[in-house]
Amino acid sequence: MNFRVTNDKLSFRTTGDTDILDITREVSDKVAESNIKDGQVLIFVPGSTAALTTIEYESGVIQDLKDTIDRIVPKSIPYRHDARWGDGNGYSHVRAAFLGPSLTVPVINGHLVTGMWQQIILIDFDNRPRTRNISVQISGV
Repeated sequence: MNFRVTNDKLSFRTTGDTDILDITREVSDKVAESNIKDGQVLIFVPGSTAALTTIEYESGVIQDLKDTIDRIVPKSIPYRHDARWGDGNGYSHVRAAFLGPSLTVPVINGHLVTGMWQQIILIDFDNRPRTRNISVQISGV
């Protein structure tokens, strides 16, 4: 068995303002294309106003997540970033820092190891629509 690493990317159009997208299928497809049976997939979103995590992608819990993020890092308070740059997205930088830009998921027998109700999500916190390019690195045998 030879250890291999593949690098790929995914692109998603987002609306911003805590837009939450289920990207599990697309990541799973990249794992299948890699022909790596056992290893891991590292997913990374470049930039400082988006994040990756897992959750049950169900409308109730998605709204619960949005509401919780609003309570933890509200838009309505002053941010020094906004005073310095005037772009009004200081909150989005702080929100993204809390969740983080990357996620690693095990791959066993050519499949992502996720729970039955666990999906991989991209969250765009910015205050405008964007195209998010996600780096997908799969390593293993």
